[in-house]
Amino acid sequence: MKGLLIKEPWIDMILNGEKTWEIRGTNTKQRGTVGLIKSGTGQVFGTVEIVDSRPLTKADYEKSTNHHGIPEEDCKQMPYKQTHAWMLQNPVLYEEPIAYTHPRGAVIWVDLEKAMKRKV
Repeated sequence: MKGLLIKEPWIDMILNGEKTWEIRGTNTKQRGTVGLIKSGTGQVFGTVEIVDSRPLTKADYEKSTNHHGIPEEDCKQMPYKQTHAWMLQNPVLYEEPIAYTHPRGAVIWVDLEKAMKRKV
């Protein structure tokens, strides 16, 4: 399983079901269940399914604050040259986070099969 690194407060919003789009500067072909890693912790806090990825227009971005959680006043300009929404569903919050060994240079994805101290 792959693990996706996400900063606070976004990871908490995803795991609570409040954020269903992850905004990124690239498309992803990844689909299915991925682990959610809270940046800087060395721990997997849960899982979510990536069900789609699509480019966003400025109008899409501005009117979709209920999906991505970014306040409307901060949506006046696009965050990336090419902004994409990774559509998420079925978040699962673990009772206790699971530790993994963070590979050097990983900033978006981690191969959890190789990095896990115990199984996800």
